[in-house]
Parts: sequence; C-alpha cells; structure tokens
Amino acid sequence: MQNLLSNIKSDRITLRGYLMSLFLSIITVIYILINYKALPPFIPMFNQLPWGNQRFTETPGIFITMVVFALIFLLNFIISVSIYSKNPLIARILASTTLLLSIINLIFIVRTILVVI
Repeated sequence: MQNLLSNIKSDRITLRGYLMSLFLSIITVIYILINYKALPPFIPMFNQLPWGNQRFTETPGIFITMVVFALIFLLNFIISVSIYSKNPLIARILASTTLLLSIINLIFIVRTILVVI
C-alpha cells in the first residue's frame, strides 16, 4: 500500500488535484459552519423538483452535498491509487474531475446560503 501511495505523491498533477480538492472541501465545511446559525429551518436544496415543499430540506440537509462529495473523493482516490501504475493519465483525469467537483460544490453551497440569508 505504501508503494501505491508513493506513486501518487511523486506525480505533482495528481497530488495537487487531490490536495486542492481536500482544501476546498474544508473551506466549504467551514463556510457552512460559520453560517449555520443564520440559516432558516428549511433550505431550498433540490431546485430541479417541481415548485413546492419538495424543493426544501431541513437545515442539516445542507451537509448532503458534502457527504456525497466525500464519497466521490474517496472512490476517485482509491481508483487513482490502484490504477496509477497501469495508466497515470486516468489517475490525473480522476484528480482533475475531483477538483472540478469540489469547486462546483463550493459554488453551490455559497450560492444556496447567500440566497436564504
């Protein structure tokens, strides 16, 4: 396992992609925690659903996107570690995709909190 992780550490693109994703997700959690007290009891999280109560979730539902992102982050990291020796390009693509998802997640959380506050 240590040998597999050393491959990721030696590749700057993959390592920076995952570190930046982790950094952005920590910033997202901090932003949520700072604004959590000011949030109303219900938050519009599911904007693709029809108009009405289906669009809303209770305040702790703001963490749904963080849980989903954490699962995607772990899955992509495990796949990257296991496949890096065979095909480093796929590992880099997964790291870039994870970084893009963390940016989108941060934007979504910031926009959602700004709309309800």
